Amino acid sequence: MTTQTGHTEAIAASRVIGTSVYNTEGEHIGDIEDVMLDKTSNGIMFAVIGFGGFLGIGEKYHAMPWASLDYDEDKGGYVVPFTKEQLTAAPAYSINELTGADGEAARDASYNYYKVEPYWH
Repeated sequence: MTTQTGHTEAIAASRVIGTSVYNTEGEHIGDIEDVMLDKTSNGIMFAVIGFGGFLGIGEKYHAMPWASLDYDEDKGGYVVPFTKEQLTAAPAYSINELTGADGEAARDASYNYYKVEPYWH
């Protein structure tokens, strides 16, 4: 099946990791570093987006609700409906913090900050 925008409903995580992410202004903001899965609901908790830094130094990681990412074939990456200012002010974590407590703290803060309807409700 396909989504409303014509994309398939299924995609291999290996195709997602490393994909570029752009903001509403079309600026490259980072890349998908990983995808956190919710084993109990079979859902995607969030995408881990790496922002800033150089060669892994000074990079910040953000939990981005999966539903916020929309693939743009022309860009060859995902576009999120957020401004540069919103993304800069978003909660940032270390990789360990993203996975601590089963990732729920980062997940909840992310869905709350971006005002995305939680998939688990």
